[in-house]
Amino acid sequence: MSQNETAVARYNAWLNDPLIDEATKAELRGLAGDDKEITDRFYRDLEFGTGGLRGVMGAGTNRLNAYTVGKATQGLANWLLAGANGQAASAVIAHDSRNLSPEFALDSALVLAANGVKTYLFPSLRPTPQLSFAVRSLGASAGIVITASHNPPEYNGYKAYGSDGCQLIPEDAEQVIASIQQIGGFDEVKRISREEAERQGLLVWLGVEADEQFIDTVVAQSLNGELLKSGLGDKFKVVFTPLHGTGNMPVREVLRKAGFNNVHVVPEQEQPDGYFSTVKSPNPEEREAFTLAIKLAQETGADIIVGTDPDADRMGAVVKNNEGEYVVLTGNQSGALMVHYVLSQLKERGQLPDNGVVIKTIVTSEMGADIARSYGAAVENTLTGFKYIGEKMTAYEASGERTFLFGYEESYGYLTGTYARDKDAIVAALLICEAAAYYSSQGKTLYDVLLELYEQHGVYLEGLESRTLKGLDGVQKIAAIMDDWRNAPPADVNGVKVERALDYLAGLDGLRPENVLKFMLADGSWFCLRPSGTEPKIKVYFAVRGQSTEQAAEALAKLRTAVMERVDRNG
Repeated sequence: MSQNETAVARYNAWLNDPLIDEATKAELRGLAGDDKEITDRFYRDLEFGTGGLRGVMGAGTNRLNAYTVGKATQGLANWLLAGANGQAASAVIAHDSRNLSPEFALDSALVLAANGVKTYLFPSLRPTPQLSFAVRSLGASAGIVITASHNPPEYNGYKAYGSDGCQLIPEDAEQVIASIQQIGGFDEVKRISREEAERQGLLVWLGVEADEQFIDTVVAQSLNGELLKSGLGDKFKVVFTPLHGTGNMPVREVLRKAGFNNVHVVPEQEQPDGYFSTVKSPNPEEREAFTLAIKLAQETGADIIVGTDPDADRMGAVVKNNEGEYVVLTGNQSGALMVHYVLSQLKERGQLPDNGVVIKTIVTSEMGADIARSYGAAVENTLTGFKYIGEKMTAYEASGERTFLFGYEESYGYLTGTYARDKDAIVAALLICEAAAYYSSQGKTLYDVLLELYEQHGVYLEGLESRTLKGLDGVQKIAAIMDDWRNAPPADVNGVKVERALDYLAGLDGLRPENVLKFMLADGSWFCLRPSGTEPKIKVYFAVRGQSTEQAAEALAKLRTAVMERVDRNG
């Protein structure tokens, strides 16, 4: 049966299923005759990628809705119970500010409760890193976050976590997927009422104590609290935007407890809003998301701007350059600055361990790695996705072979401390603000420090291009692009020899197989092609190292142009 035929069969099955509510069926009837839309909604089931289950909200097997969420949760429950060995299973659930997130969270809790899985549920929106922390602090068997991170408003998602507070690694995710696939119909998804779940003690609402424990643990990662509380925290000005998401309260409270008393929150973006009405996309990677924050910073004379995405696991920072203009730091630049700050402060205090390690992803700049090595720390690379960094952390915690110092990825995800196993925009906001305040006490801005690091280690510049290719046609185009580069790797780019072509599909350097291609050039530059695990995109990463900003920028532009011309021919 073709994909189109499969999609139509599934579409008709939903229309005829007595368990599907009338509103959903009305939505589906409105698609009659639109074969392309029907195919896109039903040609497959949503799959776990680097960020779990994620998709556009709506009716269909390839959409996020009460039925796909319920089925995923039943599959997760079956997996948990199969591995419980007679022990009681438990889970923690949190959600962000997106439309339908509270409903999906409660529905997931009631499915788990119906299966006898005790579930701790946050009563309102909470950041993703707090979920990771709560799984660990409560000793839960699993966790769920309802979020689509920084995706556009029409998306939502479902992140599943293991007992270590880390997103499910591929082996576990594959078992959950297999468990989901064994569910024949929606009649196999168990549910009980909220009242019954509460009565049986299978639904427990988390209170303020859980928030305070998380906040205090994050504040404990501060490295210069005394300096801030001696008066610097009163003078140093911070502008913060939660971009309508979960970061509003925890970031403000962490900054306050750490000693920052001059924090201005962007009023238009302070309150939760599932439509993210003031931005095109609630993504702190993009300058447009900081438009209102920069305006407020100019009015208040702020020293730094920080922003967090809807589930507060990504943090972006904006600082003043030498011309007094506010510039958005890249994820690689912020990561390098925080590596330098954390390791330098630990060394100054005599607290830098001999077996320290910094963990990053294969598409993250080598600048932070060079800085880490200059302090004697080891550096390890993982595949893209913070769950792989979390997996390494858990392994080292068990073995004692390495002491985790810092983990990050170029897509604005950072973590220091071992209290969580996912990236944390809240601790990142604390660290970047603290670093900026610390250097300001020495008469320097973060931009000055970045230039100093360039002088010491070379000018590293990176770029990212994405091509969104939606639907079944898009999946096929992305596959064609990867096949083109895999089957005919270039001998050179702009006359610069390609020294190594790394194909991670077969597994390299002890990493799991993944559909990623990375090309290393003779001048030290590289580029990498990777289909996104959470969006209908192919991403192309670029990195160069030069002796000056101008020379590096020129090299980056030439590399980007040459590579994207070939990518676009196939896309």
